[in-house]
Amino acid sequence: MSETRENLQADPPSIRRGADADDQITLATARPAAGQVVITVGGEVDMLTSPQLRLAVLDKFEPDAGVELVVLDLDGVTFLGTSGLAVLIEVREAAHAAGVELRLACTARRVLRPLTIAGLVPLFDIHDSVERALAAT
Repeated sequence: MSETRENLQADPPSIRRGADADDQITLATARPAAGQVVITVGGEVDMLTSPQLRLAVLDKFEPDAGVELVVLDLDGVTFLGTSGLAVLIEVREAAHAAGVELRLACTARRVLRPLTIAGLVPLFDIHDSVERALAAT
């Protein structure tokens, strides 16, 4: 399984709310098997950081990417704002258009609650672990 890890800051510290690590998003990409990609997301997914998540996921839907399944591991997300919800909807639609299966792996209330409040839970295939998301048929 190959893995890459990126730490992406949303904006320079002078523009952000402060210089603390909560103002960034981390994205780790793993390929557990041919055609499968797991993107582990950490930190805040808000209006400053959601563009990085969007780009990382949409890149996997390119025709030459050879990806059949993308699992977003969201248990490391510390905050999911409305911009993050919008990105999840956008990548869901893009996955469908590209013929790529999208699954979420998450048990964290801080992620599931915003999805529930927004009425989005029925739109996603949500599993309680990455392993179960990969194994689901």
